[in-house]
Amino acid sequence: MAPPLPGPLAALAPLLDDYGYLAVGVVICIEDFGVPVPGETILIAAAVYAGAGQLNIILVAVIAVLAAVLGDNIGYLIGRTGGRAFVHRWGRYVFLTPARFQKAEDFFTRHGGKIVTVARFIEGLRQANGIIAGTSGMPWRRFLVFNTLGAVLWVGLWASLGYLTGTHIGTIYEQISRYTIWVVVAVAVALAVFVARRLLKRRRNREQ
Repeated sequence: MAPPLPGPLAALAPLLDDYGYLAVGVVICIEDFGVPVPGETILIAAAVYAGAGQLNIILVAVIAVLAAVLGDNIGYLIGRTGGRAFVHRWGRYVFLTPARFQKAEDFFTRHGGKIVTVARFIEGLRQANGIIAGTSGMPWRRFLVFNTLGAVLWVGLWASLGYLTGTHIGTIYEQISRYTIWVVVAVAVALAVFVARRLLKRRRNREQ
């Protein structure tokens, strides 16, 4: 029997009961090219179900990673082919207003490609990540690598916590969400330091 899901996860119980893995894949994929649906929430709920033996956690994780990567690549294609004009024309229908898009794009531009990995953990950027990468002209292969890494880390975190903590995930989710921005900043700084060191080392090698 499926466990009672806590808090906001409870609303997704009928969807998981009726469609299982399909619901996980479709909702995450749709969220990742800009539509405001509960992709992260359904991942956590599915992991809780897996912890209770209702779903297979490996299948949940694999489907979630594939759906996340596919969704972001659809977003990338939209941004690359349609550009800002397309986003400004149609984005408001999925709450991606020009102002919201501009803020996300400015943040993305300041932090470069490394933000593709950590963007998955930031609400708003997770949905607009692929579109922004496309409009900014980031090479697709580079985007794919960083985006896949981000998807694996994101799914690994929430699938593991949901699976191991079960119905206690509500309290844990609140605490992690509260400090997510600081974790993201720390990761971004660490990545920036790593990249700076690599560039400095490469420059020194050229001078020798």
